[in-house]
Amino acid sequence: MNFAFSDEQEQLRDFVRSFLEEKSDEAAVREQMETENGFDADVWQQMCEQLALPALIIPEEYGGQGYGYVELIVVLEEMGRSLLCAPYFSSVVLAANTLIHSGDDQAKSDLLPQIASGTIATLAITEENGKWDESGVTMQATASGDGYTLDGTKMYVLDGNTADIILVAARTDNGVSLFHVNAGAEGLTRTALATMDQTRKQSRLDFSGTPATLIGNEGDGWDVLSTVLDLAAVALAAEQVGGAQMCLDMSVEYAKVRVQFGRPIGSFQAIKHKCADMLLEVESAKSAAYYAGWCAAEMNDELPSTASLAKAYCSEAYFHAAAENIQIHGGIGFTWEHPAHLYFKRAKSSELLFGDPTYHRELLAQRIGL
Repeated sequence: MNFAFSDEQEQLRDFVRSFLEEKSDEAAVREQMETENGFDADVWQQMCEQLALPALIIPEEYGGQGYGYVELIVVLEEMGRSLLCAPYFSSVVLAANTLIHSGDDQAKSDLLPQIASGTIATLAITEENGKWDESGVTMQATASGDGYTLDGTKMYVLDGNTADIILVAARTDNGVSLFHVNAGAEGLTRTALATMDQTRKQSRLDFSGTPATLIGNEGDGWDVLSTVLDLAAVALAAEQVGGAQMCLDMSVEYAKVRVQFGRPIGSFQAIKHKCADMLLEVESAKSAAYYAGWCAAEMNDELPSTASLAKAYCSEAYFHAAAENIQIHGGIGFTWEHPAHLYFKRAKSSELLFGDPTYHRELLAQRIGL
């Protein structure tokens, strides 16, 4: 079996990297992370119109490009490498995937073309309990006339303040169900959260009698969300691989040019060992993320176990690479002026997003019957 990327996929990587090197350099990242919305609207429009990236995995019948998950992880790896500030993960990985797997043809027809054309969307699952499993969904949905109303709070919603399409997990008498809420709906209050990682905006959403439209069937929501969370874990693992590789590249480059005691610090055994360990972990993380991406593309039976494995390993590999990058850079690595801390903060937030490594190891053990 050959898991190497095709020439077309490598061309996609080169194309996206070239775009991000121009549009998402360190100066652009620092500028956007300080803004309220957290991204450059002009760059987002270019990503939509010139690169058609939001349409990448959306089926052609709904206005998308119809590519597979392998192409998506190639794109996300490059976005992780550049710390792109954009509502891509929330719109495509979370919202679009939820709709694609919802089984609701009407919702797909209504919403997927909007996402493909650049409308910002997100998925609200987690609540104040911070759980990523089915038991964590406690928000109540009540039947009201031809629709439903929602009451409760959602936390840590990616791009929740800027999303025009909000998909929400809530409970009815039949169990966890999925709903669509318009951004301007009555009773919806959106509050930006202060987060350690300023490059990825998160929000608190409060619902009070907020009108909502059911997506799919009542009680089928968790079956859909379980798949979506696995796909999101794979996508995040790919993003983590891109960030980890960048930390390794920064460390090696600095070790070559920083001279101490009359010689480059890369010639010292301690630095060599750090870089060698990082290389081993980054390459192993790539193997895990790429294989999980292939399982996601095939939607085979291995996806749940490989998703948890990749998320657990890539989280730790990225965090270790980000921490070692600071250590190798020494004093300058600890300062606000150096980009090393940006990767460290992204690594830590990504480690916790969708469940930390301990959670995913436990989930993996349950899934393989240990």
